[in-house]
Amino acid sequence: MVKKLVLDTSVIVEFIVSKAPFRLKVTRLFDEALKGTFELYINTVTLSEVFYVSSKIYELAGLENFNVEALDFVEWLKTRAEIVDINENLALEAGELKKKLHIALPDCYVIATAKTLNGIAVFKKVENEMKPVLKDLRKLNVSFLHELDI
Repeated sequence: MVKKLVLDTSVIVEFIVSKAPFRLKVTRLFDEALKGTFELYINTVTLSEVFYVSSKIYELAGLENFNVEALDFVEWLKTRAEIVDINENLALEAGELKKKLHIALPDCYVIATAKTLNGIAVFKKVENEMKPVLKDLRKLNVSFLHELDI
């Protein structure tokens, strides 16, 4: 069975930052998704974050058309990952996770999306706010880039 991975913004941004520590791993992840080894998913909350963050990165890098570059990156992402719309059930699930875990709401959306798809929520690393609830995150099938075997 193909693994379903729901990606957080922190994972995706590793791809566009040339000196990012997990850039090669994320590149392999996207390549393997094209081969069908993984199914990648990005929810629309994450997509909006990716668009914002990538436009800022491109602007800081001095690209003249940074907004166009960010839009192009989003279009490229859509060739490798399926975009998941946020519906009422997903929104309520994310809210429940926020109440229980006390972590960033966009992270709750990633976890809720993975839960809905019977997949794995993938984050770059364990954030400080995640440390107190790491056992709960493990029960929710959360993983981190350094743990993925790619």
